Amino acid sequence: MGNSLGIAPPSVRMTVTFFRWIWPVAMSVLTVSCASIPKERYAACPYNTVWEVALEAMKERPLTVQDKESGIIETGWIEMAANERGFGVFGRQAFDDKERARMNVSLKRINDTIEVSALETRQRWHLRGGVTQQATKWWPIEPSEEAMTAVMNRLHVKLKDRGCSPA
Repeated sequence: MGNSLGIAPPSVRMTVTFFRWIWPVAMSVLTVSCASIPKERYAACPYNTVWEVALEAMKERPLTVQDKESGIIETGWIEMAANERGFGVFGRQAFDDKERARMNVSLKRINDTIEVSALETRQRWHLRGGVTQQATKWWPIEPSEEAMTAVMNRLHVKLKDRGCSPA
């Protein structure tokens, strides 16, 4: 595999160098691809009104954090049956597939308007084969665009009912 000095030929060195940097790059791309862009709206309305409306819009979920000063509302996990998204290249289904989701709503003051954003974190529980604890656990999946849009639509309707206009 080399010459008498123990130095690998250039093709072997290039392969090792290639694999040394390709793994971190590939993992970064996969991590970013599982992230979602939060849904955002802007409201020309008093902060207290937007806060109350945001709490009303989230009342169907168990709230774990309600920090009015920092403008953060977080929900606990809600479990549901998994939708038909399979896992792996072939979209396989496993028994006992279930998903869980939690939602974060953030309010931020920007001059005379309030920016409201919603972001869902979603995970799926299922067996992925193997005998280790890693085989059965919660795996991150894409958030539901429908769930985030539904929250933002409820906020929009409730703000409109209170006389607030979109900014």
